[in-house]
Amino acid sequence: MTSPAEAKARSENKAGAENKVCAVVGAGPGNGLAFARRFASGGYRVALMARSADALAAMAKDVRGSRSYAADVHNPASLEAAFAAVVRDLGPVDVLIYNAGSGMRGSIEDVAPDAFETAWRTNVLGLVHAAKFVLPAMKAIGGAIVVIGATASLRGGAAFAAFAQAKAAQRSLAQSMARQLAPQGVHVSYVVIDGVIDTARARAMDAFRSRHDSFFLKPDDIAESVWFLAHQPHSAWTFELDVRPFGETW
Repeated sequence: MTSPAEAKARSENKAGAENKVCAVVGAGPGNGLAFARRFASGGYRVALMARSADALAAMAKDVRGSRSYAADVHNPASLEAAFAAVVRDLGPVDVLIYNAGSGMRGSIEDVAPDAFETAWRTNVLGLVHAAKFVLPAMKAIGGAIVVIGATASLRGGAAFAAFAQAKAAQRSLAQSMARQLAPQGVHVSYVVIDGVIDTARARAMDAFRSRHDSFFLKPDDIAESVWFLAHQPHSAWTFELDVRPFGETW
C-alpha cells in the first residue's frame, strides 16, 4: 500500500514531469516494462523502443501515455529514424534509459568470435548511437542518461567471456560520458544489477524454480532506483549504483 508521504511525493514528481519525455531503449518484459510504467506514473510521456513492433505495441497498450517505436540498436539508421519520430510525436528526450543488452553464455573457447562483436555492438555501440541522437537537446535543456549494466562489468566470470567484455566496455564508456557531460547539465549514471530478475522466464528455469522470493530482484523496485537516479539534485549526483536482492550473500 502506498503511504500518504509516498503518494504526495509521486504527485509532486508527476506535476514536475509534465511534458517531459523518457525513452526506454531495449523495452521488453521485466525491467523495460517496469521502467516505462514508473516514468509514465510520474507524468512522463514514454517512448518504448526495441526491435519487435508487435511486442512493443502490446506494451504500449499496457503503459498509459506511451508510444512504441521499432528500432534496432545494431542499425544506426533505424535508431535515428526512431528518435526522429519520438521528437516529432512527443518532444525532445529528457531521460534516456539504455536497457539493451545481450551476450552469449560461454568461455573464450566456447563462444564464436562474431558473438563477441555482437555483444559489443548491442551493449556499447548501440549506446553510442542512442546518446549521440539525444545529446544535442539534452545539453540545451538538461537531462539524464541511465545505463543498465551488470555485475559482469566489474568481473568476468569464466562462462561470461562475451558478455563481460561488452559490459566492461559499456561501463567505461558511461564513465567517460559522465565525466564529460556533468558540467553541461547531463547526468549519466550506471546501474550494476547483481542478481536474477524476477520474470516468468527466470522462474521457469530449473536452477531457480525452488528459490525463495528474496533471491530475485523485482523489476518495479529496480525502476524506483532508476527514477531516483534520473531526479537527483545536481550537487549530489551518483555515477554508479549497484542493486541486489536483500537476501543475497556477498
